[in-house]
Parts: sequence; C-alpha cells; structure tokens
Amino acid sequence: MESSDALDITLPIDRSLMIEELMNEYGDAIVRLSFTYTKDAAAAEDLTQEIFIKCYEKLPTFNQQASLKTWLFKIAINHCKDHVRSWHFRKVALFDKLLPGQTKPLEDDIISREESNALASAVMKLPIPLREAVYFHYYEELTVKQIAELTNGNANTIKSRLKKARERLRGLTGGYYYEE
Repeated sequence: MESSDALDITLPIDRSLMIEELMNEYGDAIVRLSFTYTKDAAAAEDLTQEIFIKCYEKLPTFNQQASLKTWLFKIAINHCKDHVRSWHFRKVALFDKLLPGQTKPLEDDIISREESNALASAVMKLPIPLREAVYFHYYEELTVKQIAELTNGNANTIKSRLKKARERLRGLTGGYYYEE
C-alpha cells in the first residue's frame, strides 16, 4: 500500500485508485471496527461506506505524517464515535452478535460459533474504550504503542484498558476464555 508516493492524490483519477486500494486492503477491517461500535452489521457496512467517502474527500489533505492505514483508522474511529454520540444511534435497538466466521466441519462449526458468539457478546458488553483496545489488540493485532498513537492515548492507559478488559471478560465468561 505504500505505492502512494507514486500517485498524485490531488488528481481525481489517482484518488479513485488509492481509495479502491484502501477499500480492498482495509475494507473488512473497517467493517469490523465499525461493528464494535454499532453492534449492528448493516449499520457497520453503512458507516464503512461513509468512512471511505470521507477518506476520498480528505485524501488531498493527507500529509503523510502517519501511514495511510493509521490515517484511515483515525478517520474511522472518529466517524464511529460521532455516530455513537448521534441521536439516531442512541434511539435505535442494537444487535449483540458478530458476523459468522470461518467454515469448519458442522459440529466444530456449531461449537465454535457458540463460543465465538459468547465471547463476542462479552466483548460487546465492555465500555467503548475497553472494547476499542481489545479490538485493535486482538483482532487487528496492533501493539500497545500503535493503539496509543491511533487513539491519541497513552501506552500505559492502553495497557490498563487491556488489563481491565481481560478481567471483565474473565468475569463475564466465567474465566473460560482467559489466557495471557
């Protein structure tokens, strides 16, 4: 994705190519991130479209102080937070299940889904700051330092959030999913 140096992102054609590359590379991750805020698959997909439209519009202002991935995730986080604070979101009922994952033999798939749904449900019960830390650390596999940069937080704060999240998840799941 670092081929952005060769493109003139102020030109609409180059911006379209860049957004297409970003959507292909990070689209699924942005949908999952949006879902952690909304707990609704349809709303997450709508937010993802809005996020990429916003990125398209703001691409000429990208100053390359951070990677495109970091820039995109910052836009996504801020857009999702704005959505969660909106009147519409607060008045709409939310769903508590993540999208189904991989395919396996039927028995394993059913057991895995039940466990995954239980864990996802527990994660979705966490407050947004803890949920955000869990998402970036375990789903996006970012380091504490990367999460701190992405959320404009302190690395120690992120470590504390992860610890609190693990403790709460241990309590919510009876310790079943706890591992260090």
